[in-house]
Amino acid sequence: MVTHSVSQSTHTQHNTLPPLESGDRLTRPEFERRYAAASYIRKAELREGIVYVASPLRHNQHGKSHSRVITWLGVYQALSG
Repeated sequence: MVTHSVSQSTHTQHNTLPPLESGDRLTRPEFERRYAAASYIRKAELREGIVYVASPLRHNQHGKSHSRVITWLGVYQALSG
């Protein structure tokens, strides 16, 4: 019964926290609370009290471009050397 009450209280607290956004000025404890509640954010940092949230990458697009560049460089090296 007590565990359910604590869990429900924590869940309610997470719902009332504002979203974590780049440029927010927060203390370390507030940043950690909001970062823990923002499961949709993969990476965020707090530097000198300012929040930096990394932009989400599309894995397929990045991987596809990277492999094309590596292939192009490999072909270029093979033909020029």
